[in-house]
Amino acid sequence: MRMHNPPHPGEFIRGIYLEPYNLSIRQVAEKLQVSPSTLSRLIKGQSDISSEMALRLSKTLGRTPESWLIMQNQFDLWQAQQKIDIDKIEELKFI
Repeated sequence: MRMHNPPHPGEFIRGIYLEPYNLSIRQVAEKLQVSPSTLSRLIKGQSDISSEMALRLSKTLGRTPESWLIMQNQFDLWQAQQKIDIDKIEELKFI
């Protein structure tokens, strides 16, 4: 089932991990072994979760790497669906 308007993974991280546990971007970035600016861009929705970041998030915050990538993919797909009109795209018929 597709989610309606899924959050960007950075918004999810902010709402589930940073704010409730009063964690700073700097603290989490240190655990992830990335720069604070890298994590900040992710939290602000200015960058996406890569496979490498999914592995890092999985180790530091939990969840599987696959779940982080699925979350990113759901967000990206929903965003694309808002921009692209596929009504005129033709289907190939395979016999």
